[in-house]
Amino acid sequence: MTAAYAAGLFDVSGKRALVTGATSGIGRMIARGLAQAGVEVWAVARKPDDVERIVAELGGSAQGVAADVATDEGLATIAAALGDRPLHILVNNAGTDRSTPLDGEGREDFEAVLSLNLGAPFLLTRKLLPQLERGAAPDDPARVINIASIAALHPGPLENFAYASGKTGVAMLSRHLGRHLAQRNISCNAIAPGLFPSRLTERFLGMGPDDEPPKAFVSPLGARAGTMDDIAGAVIYLSSRAGAWVTGVLLPVSGGVSTVS
Repeated sequence: MTAAYAAGLFDVSGKRALVTGATSGIGRMIARGLAQAGVEVWAVARKPDDVERIVAELGGSAQGVAADVATDEGLATIAAALGDRPLHILVNNAGTDRSTPLDGEGREDFEAVLSLNLGAPFLLTRKLLPQLERGAAPDDPARVINIASIAALHPGPLENFAYASGKTGVAMLSRHLGRHLAQRNISCNAIAPGLFPSRLTERFLGMGPDDEPPKAFVSPLGARAGTMDDIAGAVIYLSSRAGAWVTGVLLPVSGGVSTVS
């Protein structure tokens, strides 16, 4: 294998990707990695100021859409912004977590987590099917990549019932979509990240470059959190020619947590 062959195998330049939850955490890492790989990134988040900042950071051909993917209005805003443009990569990353303790009360927090973490990936994928079909070809399918979690693979010590249930649903949703979208030349896969710096994990991991995760989150591959290269590399693989014949897969990116520990 020559260097040129390897580079071509993982080349995603010239493609158009839409990334939800793109202004922080894993979403920002994915957006930055795709932009650096030559992808035209459409960054989606709720707050206009955050969207403006990430578009300026990404530079180049990056576009931004301020929309709430948990609402019908937000979905319509995203579809209208894309218009008739073909979409080659859809990364459903936007997510949240709220306390849902076993001895708690009420349903609002549980339902809010499921709405964003599980409902939005399906509803946005459905909304953007026309654009995905325009970006699809038999030998180069359009890609839907859903961000799940290692919480979908084993129950941890936290009472995050809504989060874990929603992310488990994302894993099966991705398999189900993979089956039904194949006839449209669209693949669907999920990534199950381990510990990455984000708003949701700052209670476990300091945000400085020298901070180490607590022992409960040390992976077999070392005491560190995931980096942009780790998550962007997985997305680029699934989006490139190298991943063109892969669908319905849940890919853990966790340093071995949930797979060998």
